[in-house]
Parts: sequence; C-alpha cells; structure tokens
Amino acid sequence: MSRSTKIVATIGPASSTPEVLARMLAAGVDCVRLNFSHGTAADHVARAGAVRAVAREQGREVALMVDLQGPKIRVGKFRDGRVTLVPGQDFILDAECELGDEARAGLDYKELPRDVGPGAVLLLDDGLIRLSVTRVDGPRIHTRVELGGVLSNNKGINRMGGGLSAPALTSKDMDDIKTAVQLEADYVAVSFPKSREDMYMARQLIRAAGGRSQLIAKIERAEAIAALAEIIAASDGIMVARGDLAVEVGNATVPGLQKRMIRLAREQNKLTITATQMMESMIVNPVPTRAEVSDVANAVLDGTDAVMLSAETAAGKYPVETVETMAQVCVEAEKSDVVALDRDFLDRTFTRIDQSIAMATLFAAFHLNAKAIVALTQSGSTALWMSRLNAGCPIYALTPETASLRKMALYRNVRPLYLEQHGDRDMVLKLAEDLLVAAGKVQAGDMMVLTIGEPLGKSGGTNTMKIVRVGDSRP
Repeated sequence: MSRSTKIVATIGPASSTPEVLARMLAAGVDCVRLNFSHGTAADHVARAGAVRAVAREQGREVALMVDLQGPKIRVGKFRDGRVTLVPGQDFILDAECELGDEARAGLDYKELPRDVGPGAVLLLDDGLIRLSVTRVDGPRIHTRVELGGVLSNNKGINRMGGGLSAPALTSKDMDDIKTAVQLEADYVAVSFPKSREDMYMARQLIRAAGGRSQLIAKIERAEAIAALAEIIAASDGIMVARGDLAVEVGNATVPGLQKRMIRLAREQNKLTITATQMMESMIVNPVPTRAEVSDVANAVLDGTDAVMLSAETAAGKYPVETVETMAQVCVEAEKSDVVALDRDFLDRTFTRIDQSIAMATLFAAFHLNAKAIVALTQSGSTALWMSRLNAGCPIYALTPETASLRKMALYRNVRPLYLEQHGDRDMVLKLAEDLLVAAGKVQAGDMMVLTIGEPLGKSGGTNTMKIVRVGDSRP
C-alpha cells in the first residue's frame, strides 16, 4: 500500500554521507530539513547539493526545507560547563555575566530583564528547570529555584504563558534567508512567529533575495495561539512545533492544540507538519516505544500532511531504521482513516473556477469509486486543494515544473510526477494515461478522473474535468 502522509527528516552528522542519504530517501523521506541552528552556510549548501544529487540518482524529487534558528533565548556558558540547582536556592540570571557559576548564569538574550517582573516563571532546558522571579535589578533577574536539576551551557529559556519580546527574525536569520535562496530551498520555516507581520517580513526578504520559497510558520509561542488564524493565512503552512510550545502553554494543552491547528490549516488550504520527539527513543534504540507509535499514528489520523524527525535522523544511531519505522506506522494508521467526503463538503464555499473543478473532481472520484485522480498542473494549486479532503484514492499531480514537483512532495496523498505538457489537450491526456499505466498506477478498465487547464501551460488555469476508463477513448 502506498503512503499518503509525508516524512520530513533532518540531516546532520549521522546522515550527511551519500550512502546514508540514499538509504533514507529510499526508505521514504519526502522532504529534507536543514536546521540552521547548527552548522555553517557552507555546510548547508553542501548538504543541499548532496540531497539533490542523490534524489536525481533515484529518479525523483524531494523537497528541501530550511529551518531558521530564530531568536537565541538561552543562558550563557558556565565556568565548569554545568551547575546543579537545588529547589529553594536563590539564583541570578545576569545579562552582564560572562561565565556562570553556582550562583548565577549569563544570558545570550540580553533583553530578558526588560521582559519579566516579580512573579514571572521562567522554564529552562525544555521545562526541566523552573525558576520564579523574585525581583529585577537592572541587568540582573533574581529568582528562586522551584524545580532543580543540572543546568548546562546554552540551554533554552521560555517564559510560562509567553510574553518575551524577541523578534522572530534576527540578523542571522536575514543572512540565512539569502543562503536558503542560494540553495533553492522549497520551504523556509520561520521560528517563533508571533503575528502575521513576522511572516510578511520573511516573505518580503525571500522575494527581495530573488527566491520563491514557500513559508512555514512554526507555532511554538503562546502568543502565536491567539493569532493562529492570521498567522496561517499569512503562511503556506504551519509546523506544530510541540517542544517550545509545550513549555510555554503546558504539556497537557498541546494534544488539543495540535488537533485544532491541523484542522484550521486544512480549512484554509494550508500545509501542516507535526514535529518534536515523534520517535525520540530511536536516537539510541533500534525500535520506538509504543507511545511514540501511537503519537505518530494520531498525527496521521488528525490529518497532518507530514510528520517530522529531528535528532532521530540528524544525530541518532539509526537514521534509516527510524524512517522505515515511521513509514510503516503511517501506512497502518492510514488504513483506519475514515472517508467521509460528503460530510466534509458541508459548509465549504469556493468561488474560483480552478478550485471548483478540484472539488467537483473529488466528489466524482469518490462516488464513482475511481482508481486515481490525475491533476495536470503547473503551480500545484489544484493538487493542494484536492489534498485537503480525502476522496479515498490517490492524487497523481503531473507537471513539467521541477519547482512544483518538489513543492508538492509535502502534500498529503499527492504523488507528483514529471510530464511535459505541450501540444493539444487530447495528446497530453493520452500521455498522462500512458505514464500512469507504465508506472503501474492504473491498468485497463480502471476509472480515472482528470483535470486540465486550457490553454495549456497557464498557471491557475484549471477549468476542465474529464472522466475516463483506462484504455477506452470514450468519456
């Protein structure tokens, strides 16, 4: 059974060789993530080139995603590399401290003293350490340790409930956007956006650098939840970034938010990626926990376009096995996915001709029990709209545009294929049928529902639906 849910894998030291990359792509990776929190621009350009080369050798296209670091809200370094904090002790976060000790820590984020006051709760190292602010004295934040533990160099800081003023795009991010354009990234993920303005700025910077990358908003701040609808509208997709988000809003809140975010994004015809600790134990173990399997399966059943691996493939011991396992879990979960297209159509409105054709195609394919939906597309928009609802059959998106092939690699239930689209409409439709038959996707007698735009080659011009039986020239 083919898989509808896509897999995003982060590459790093454990997965940068051509041999491992080839095995990972063969195991099911649809999009490769480059984490710009680590490594140099030269590292990322080299890795992007390696990914493109391996994909070409396998005769396919995969998407490239650049994940921007965002604001560096972290403690500084310690004289001995780490300290142990004990509940009840006083501890100072000092913006002027160079090297920390048992009594104080420096701050990479120098503005933190302006953002907090007495009673604020600061969560360090993904919430493993909790500090309550007692007073602020200039550049020094005096706190009492509520939840102690070992605190080491450069651990992250969150404020419970949000409220930190750090901008989503730093000067480093602005430079990194230029690198993303240079390596022709298909997607750029923006860390810690608080509003639609953050996404507008990122898009302007990408366009100014000459790029056309799609924008993914990483929802990981408490403020982003309040502005969720407008952030989704200003983006091409969202990432349910459950790590920092859970620290700010609480672990128990995240599963419900995940479902809400995926639903809202799909209603706006936007992508969703579910991320963070999906198969965390496979960093060191060859098999996942049952809880991790359930987590991935639930994200699939929520309707996410993609599930993401981070350290599991970037630095883990079993990068290939992790991808294989995640692919298997997705396939099994999809078998339980209920097709309820008639219900899904309720209260949906659409005014564009190409979107109306897309919806009509889904309806026809569902009720005719079609074997395949075939979208002949330039930009990929028709395939995206179709992928928001489940008609119970695969969507084959045929395009002559390499950029569209790569972009559509992340769309749930969409299988992008290359097809030149010149000549008259009937010739192109025949070539599309021949391509799918040769690839073993359909066979004689199967029902297909096709969409195409006239005149050919015009982006956004899908205006025709045709229902055919394979091998039969009659409609």
